[in-house]
Parts: sequence; C-alpha cells; structure tokens
Amino acid sequence: MQVAVLAFPGVQLLDIAGPADVFMEAARQLNDARAYRVQIIGTESGPFKSSSGLYVTPDATLQSFRGSIDTLLVAGSPDTDVITENSTRDAWLKKRAKSVRRIGSVCTGALILGMAGLLEGKRITTHWSSAEKLAAMFPQTEVDPDCIYLRDGNLYTSAGVTAGMDLALAMVEEDHGRELALKVAREMVMFVKRPGGQSQFSSHLAAQHTEGSTIGQIQAYVLANLRADLSVPQLAERARMSERSFARTFKAESGSTPASFVEAARLDQARRLIEEQSQPLKRIAQLCGFSNLDAMRKAFMRRISIGPAEYRRRFASKE
Repeated sequence: MQVAVLAFPGVQLLDIAGPADVFMEAARQLNDARAYRVQIIGTESGPFKSSSGLYVTPDATLQSFRGSIDTLLVAGSPDTDVITENSTRDAWLKKRAKSVRRIGSVCTGALILGMAGLLEGKRITTHWSSAEKLAAMFPQTEVDPDCIYLRDGNLYTSAGVTAGMDLALAMVEEDHGRELALKVAREMVMFVKRPGGQSQFSSHLAAQHTEGSTIGQIQAYVLANLRADLSVPQLAERARMSERSFARTFKAESGSTPASFVEAARLDQARRLIEEQSQPLKRIAQLCGFSNLDAMRKAFMRRISIGPAEYRRRFASKE
C-alpha cells in the first residue's frame, strides 16, 4: 500500500517521521514489507531544511513522482508563514485527491489542503493554536479545535505534531483491525486511542495569548490562586467589570468561558500532582480548588475521558 507524505521547506519533521514509523511498524508486525510503503514527495527537490534544522531529502517531487497513491498526507509546520499559496502544489493535490483512497493532513498541513480547495463543507481539526486562523481563512469549513484527529468521508485531519501518529494508527486499525493496532501501539509505547482532546494540553499555554491585558491578568491570578473563589462574580469584581461584560470579554479574548478556563487550570494542576505525588486524591482535589473529590472526578471525565484514579494508574511516577 503506497503512502505518500507531502513535504516542503520548513516542514515539521515529526509530521513526516511519526506517521511513517507507525505505518512501517505495522508492516513489520505483519511481516509484509509491501503492507505499507512510505515515500516523501517534496514541493521542490531536496535536501531542504525542516523546522528543526535537520534536512529532508524527498524521494520524489511533484513533477517527478510517478505511480498511484493509496493514502496521501500533507505535513505541516510550526511556522505557518512558510505555508503560502503555490499553484503547482495546489493543482497537484486537487488532481491526486480524485484518485487516492484517502487524503489527510497532519497539524497545519490542513492549511495547504484548504488552499487546494479540499476543505469546503468538511469538519476538520488542526493544531489548537492554528484553529482560529484556519477557520478565518476557510469559513465554509467546520473547525473543531479540540479533536486529536477527525475523519469526514475520505478526508482525515489531525491536531499538532504527535497527533499525526494517532491518525496513522487509526488508519492501520481501519485497514487491518484492532489487534494489529494494539500490537503497534504497544511496540511504540502509545495509546491506541489517547484519552481526551487538545484542551488537556493548553490551559496555561492559552493564557499566554492574553498576556498583558486585563483578561490576561485575571488568568494569571487564576493560575496562581486555584483554591480561591474563582466564580464569575468574584473574577468580574477583580477585573472591575460587570459580570456580563466580563464574561463576554473573557470569551472574546481567550476563546473560552471563565468557568471553562478555571476548570482547565485546576485540572492541569491536579494532573501534575497526581503524576508527581502520592497524596490521596481527596487532598489533591482540595489543593486544586475543587469543591470535593467527585467534582474533580467529573472534570477528569469531562475533559480527558478517564477518572483521576485511572489517570494515576497510567501516569504516576513509579519512583
């Protein structure tokens, strides 16, 4: 089965290597080198520099590639400024999209698919930090900023960087069943389906987008005072705004409601304490500002789909 990954100068190396390793490990587990064959197709001849400074040497270019493709993935870059209009690339993608069994993107590669006119009317995802940009550029597309990966027909999109591995593993399961996917996941020390969405990684990072503003100051206060009364009335008073104006401004600047941000911040801290300390879960709930253990458990289930006890079993330090 031919898998092709489209790459370009400034590409994120793991957007290529992550999925490639998943596919090749699946072929190894099947003891069939023909099960998956991965090639890199460059928008120009190589070697060219990736975002990490390492060089990529494509197997072929848009002009030189010959043959059929089963699965076509478009890699992304952490620097979205390097993703620009390219009529040759876009025409090639549009033509290939008609013949491949499935087409998809890793991380900000979704921007390239959009430029090729392949996202209209589709539900997609990308790295959480680029979701707003993607939605603004392609308003006829439904962008879900929280999913690890999404499938809409034969279009597959994934969140940032390592999420490309989750996407590739889902494709392996689709092709060969769950048993093989489990074997690959075990060998590569990864989840068959990782719990939760992108929001589990981004509460502190999200606060950086409003740094310096009144809302940024409130977010900094929340992060430093998780055990305080962080209700909308109290936060609005601290911001010297009416509750209605505060809630509206907070959502407009941060992309989430005050309550959602507070819960995410408390959950982030709870996860760190569970990973690093052996304190009882009830005590951790108190330290993080949850009203009780049940409230913390509900937050865990709502945001990462597993409870705190299971989270401790999977991720706590064994030292």
